Amino acid sequence: MHFNTPLAFILLLLIPFVLWPWRRRRAGSVRFSSTDDAVLAGKSLRQRVSFILPLLRALSLLLLVIALARPQVGTERVRDINKGIAIEVVIDRSGSMREEMKYKGERMTRLDVVKNVFRDFILGDGRGLPGRPNDLVGMISFARYADTICPLTLAHGALEPLLENIKLVTDRSEDGTSVGDALALAAARLKRAEDTLALQTGKGDKADADYQIKSKIIILLTDGANNAGQRDPMAAAALAAKWDIKVYAIGIGSAGSPIFGFMRGSSADPETLKRIAKKTGGIYRSADSAKALQSIYAEIDELEKSEIESVRFMDYKEQFVRYALFALLLIILEIILAETVFRKLP
Repeated sequence: MHFNTPLAFILLLLIPFVLWPWRRRRAGSVRFSSTDDAVLAGKSLRQRVSFILPLLRALSLLLLVIALARPQVGTERVRDINKGIAIEVVIDRSGSMREEMKYKGERMTRLDVVKNVFRDFILGDGRGLPGRPNDLVGMISFARYADTICPLTLAHGALEPLLENIKLVTDRSEDGTSVGDALALAAARLKRAEDTLALQTGKGDKADADYQIKSKIIILLTDGANNAGQRDPMAAAALAAKWDIKVYAIGIGSAGSPIFGFMRGSSADPETLKRIAKKTGGIYRSADSAKALQSIYAEIDELEKSEIESVRFMDYKEQFVRYALFALLLIILEIILAETVFRKLP
């Protein structure tokens, strides 16, 4: 039991003064020549239990004071707060990503390897990558133009079919590598991650109290140098740094390797990717194989840990109503008894 306003118990000191008139009140009298016979007769049952009226008054006042002190019953509760990472993966789908790499003994395009390893990173592969179930994840693809494939979401079941929609560019007019535009788009999406989360959880303009965004990161995967788009990659990196977004830049393939796509002869720009990562507090890594890419994701998984924090709190339930009602019943009972059983004339 917990009392929210314990100072109300000071009112208990006033109860004796409220009850004092019961002892001072003088009853009516009738003169007799002698009261000896009345004394011998003793007290009646009604007289013997006449103390009930002041007792009822005292109990009702006591209960009213307790009600004013606001008794509360507390129950300890535990609330789990997920502190996840908001992740935007930015995938290059330009013609140069057509070159083949090995993945689990099969040869497939760089783009397909990137998609498969990313799927393992988010959903888990049962081995080195445990999955990211507590993270907000979004996807952006780019060639000459950057496009949002999937907005930030906690519903990771929607990622896999949308991931399959990322295809190599087929139109030469759409081919290119707009790293700056893609990076800026990803940063803008992450800047409004709290608003996106609020819409998904139905909290209006307030994010879900049981989920908090611990940090925001961009995973940039490309095998080419920026040669299209309106934004310079370093200008986009400056925006990300301004909004406290780290960029993990991954160069796919080895520099100078032959490319069997539209952008023949292109290769990743490690110097620019390093500068982007350094500007935002992230890291740069080069992946010339699926195994190397898996190792990089494992490293990111270690660097960006989501958390579950258990918050203990007391959930109090008000109890004053029952005391106030009981006091009211005692007062009513007192009035009824005073006007019936214990009524005095005159």
